[in-house]
Amino acid sequence: MDMDGSYDAILFDNDGVLTTPTDRDVLLEAMTEAFATVGVSNPPQAAIETLLSPDVDSLRTTAVEHGVEPQTLWTAREEAAIAAQRAELTAGRKQLYDDTAVLDSLSQPTAIVSNNQHETIGNILEHLDLPPFEVWYGREPTIEGINRKKPRPYYLEQAIDELGATEPLYVGDSYADVAAAAALDIDVAFIRREHREGYTFDGPARPTFEIESLRALPLH
Repeated sequence: MDMDGSYDAILFDNDGVLTTPTDRDVLLEAMTEAFATVGVSNPPQAAIETLLSPDVDSLRTTAVEHGVEPQTLWTAREEAAIAAQRAELTAGRKQLYDDTAVLDSLSQPTAIVSNNQHETIGNILEHLDLPPFEVWYGREPTIEGINRKKPRPYYLEQAIDELGATEPLYVGDSYADVAAAAALDIDVAFIRREHREGYTFDGPARPTFEIESLRALPLH
């Protein structure tokens, strides 16, 4: 399908698509705070990096190495990340991209499907001037939520079903977004913003098309 406006729903990733990505150093500091919350001081840098974006196995390994229950560590991690991103929002450092203004002109139902925490997406909708979305999904702060994040299409499929869409378009800025859409055999637009200059796809899935701005989305 081409961008002729015939999509019956448009779904968006959040970070790097609607809002600027959270500074990585801010998130790494939050990971250090999470370790401190569970009684681990001066964790090695490798553990901090792992906690930033683990799979279930690496989370469990890291937790065991530091004598902490995996869910306890993950809960502390999620709470620290939520708080850090809320602070970035209120300080004005995590912002909307200017081209999100075009969302006001979309006639299709819209949704957000993000790998960020569901609470963080709620905070974004509360603090930033976005139009209402019919559906929005972030990851639940559980170990099961790790397994459900993109590239698995779990939340994307839920959002599409909730919208009742049969010809949806997903808009993302990562290979995980492209792969999740490919798993559902739906069209996906990869938006190549400044932070994605030189970005390459690390798997076989490819976007239906690439855009440089949300202004290139269908409006009718």
